[in-house]
Amino acid sequence: MPLEAAADPERPPTFIRGDGPPRAGGADLKGRGFWLRDFRLKDGRVEVFDTGADLTLDRTLIGECLVWFGYHMIVRARSWWLAATRRSRPRLWFTPHNPRPWYLVWAAAAWAGIRIVAAPEQADAAFAFEDATWTAALIPPLLPAFNFRCLDISKSHVAEVFEEVFGYPLAVDPTRWTGVAVEKGEGNGAHDGRLVHCPTAREPGRHYQRLIDTQEGGVVRDLRTACVGRRPVVVWTKSKAARDRFSIHNLSVRLDLPEQVFSPQELEQIVRFLSAMHLDWAGLDILRDRTDGRIYIVDVNTTDVGPIIALSLVDKLRSTALLADALKAMTPAPRLGR
Repeated sequence: MPLEAAADPERPPTFIRGDGPPRAGGADLKGRGFWLRDFRLKDGRVEVFDTGADLTLDRTLIGECLVWFGYHMIVRARSWWLAATRRSRPRLWFTPHNPRPWYLVWAAAAWAGIRIVAAPEQADAAFAFEDATWTAALIPPLLPAFNFRCLDISKSHVAEVFEEVFGYPLAVDPTRWTGVAVEKGEGNGAHDGRLVHCPTAREPGRHYQRLIDTQEGGVVRDLRTACVGRRPVVVWTKSKAARDRFSIHNLSVRLDLPEQVFSPQELEQIVRFLSAMHLDWAGLDILRDRTDGRIYIVDVNTTDVGPIIALSLVDKLRSTALLADALKAMTPAPRLGR
């Protein structure tokens, strides 16, 4: 039986390929024009065409949008300045979709002065970008290509690769496990985690993980780890009330460097995990169990949104700069004549 359940809207909800809503006007993301057209206001709610999210237009949402917009304008202003002052900039081509400004890779590219182009023949590198759990294999152009080989970020696959790399399990069989487990949907961004008593029957399309105990004094901690070039770059240490472990409500968020959070052995294991998953760019949700001291990678996102709203503006910009440096380091320099 479920112990608790709560949606976690930290990232906009996404859909498994074929299961989501139609795009705005039936259009592909590459051809929709200005990004404000991705939203529709109706009856006090905000519909997000890209993801199907249906949000209440309240004071909290307005406040978060204003916080994000202030950050976004700083990033965009820097992008404009770099475009005006640099004759040659690296160029990235995204397929099948272009990232919108709320995606972390967009901010990193803008901060680095990387230009997003419309066709592979204009680009110095290619980036596979689709907000989906399972993606069809794409044939990359004859360019350095990022994330093209990562086709499955389902919870089951993540748990399987995690166990192969780290040598200890995350997934459990709910019919045999005794105690509390976490039940989740397989889909990327489903935000439907809940605690269940085991043994219990397995629900179709659901994945089951051991409950990682990160609780201290009524507070649980998540280690959101942004990775570029198959290595961790920044860690956002999030603290939440234990009763809100699946929610967006962070009590605090702190920016850390990976070496401040993980041991050398753990960093090496994370790098191996990224390689096994074929992840050149990704956000990892990592938990450290306070009883055995081990870390567990419980989720992967290749189209992560951020930086986290609760970060200070200084830490948002510092995070963006670190990610931008890493993205620029793995993107080839512009070819001659560009």
